[in-house]
Amino acid sequence: MAAEEVTLSGHIQHHLTNAKMCSTDTGLAFNKACTDSGFWTWHIDTLAWSIGLGLIFLWIFRSAAKKSTLGVPGKFQCFIEMVVEFVGDNVRDTFHGKSKLIAPLALTIFVWIFLMNLMDLIPVDFLPALAALINGESMDVIAAGKSHTYMKVVPTTDINMTAALALGVFILMIGYSIKIKGIGGFIKELTLHPFSSNNTVLQILLIPFNLLLELIALVSKPFSLALRLFGNLYAGELIFILIGAIGFMQLPLHFVWAVFHILVIVLQAFVFMMLTIVYLSMASSDNH
Repeated sequence: MAAEEVTLSGHIQHHLTNAKMCSTDTGLAFNKACTDSGFWTWHIDTLAWSIGLGLIFLWIFRSAAKKSTLGVPGKFQCFIEMVVEFVGDNVRDTFHGKSKLIAPLALTIFVWIFLMNLMDLIPVDFLPALAALINGESMDVIAAGKSHTYMKVVPTTDINMTAALALGVFILMIGYSIKIKGIGGFIKELTLHPFSSNNTVLQILLIPFNLLLELIALVSKPFSLALRLFGNLYAGELIFILIGAIGFMQLPLHFVWAVFHILVIVLQAFVFMMLTIVYLSMASSDNH
């Protein structure tokens, strides 16, 4: 029984471990050699898959733009136009400022995150096993769960990826606030709200409380973006890994959970997009 638990635990741990690269005193190192390398460790699987899927997104939409016609559109063009129109409608309904960046940004966020989430539907053992074979490992080693090749193919199950996305949104929020309100207006927003008074002395005394509350509200927005996307996709990935470890009835269970998980994949991409639009709309508003 103990051996089975160790095997299951090892299986789960293996699939939840990123392929790492770091710099050491002896040069570049990978995976377990990066255990004590500190902050500057690169998750090369997250980088490769996220960049690759981003390029696929650009290629798909560029192809649709080049093949677009004024006549009766084909199915591919019709689908792309539906996605663009869907995102555009949500931007028009939610963003109350004026910016040519918001609609393309929202489209990029929605499609890119959707593609990264979609990788969760690929059987968890398939691509890591293929990578292990390319790496020169035998099928016996891979089947025994002793592979030394690590690969997580769902970038959004890596907190580093979701935090990077949220950080980008946070920087845009600060940028839009300063652009619309000016540095003085941005500072006033942080220090003179939500508590205000006509009494100058009292207002000065309220500044530390306002600053604390506003900073918490400001910083919590990227935190919520990053943790919501990561938590939902990580939980879904963990269930797929557990199903993969069962062996018996693996494919039927994988199919059932995949059908349900499609809703999560689309919903989380949509939620991240909508919250980004809302936060940037709030940052662009002259009214607090």
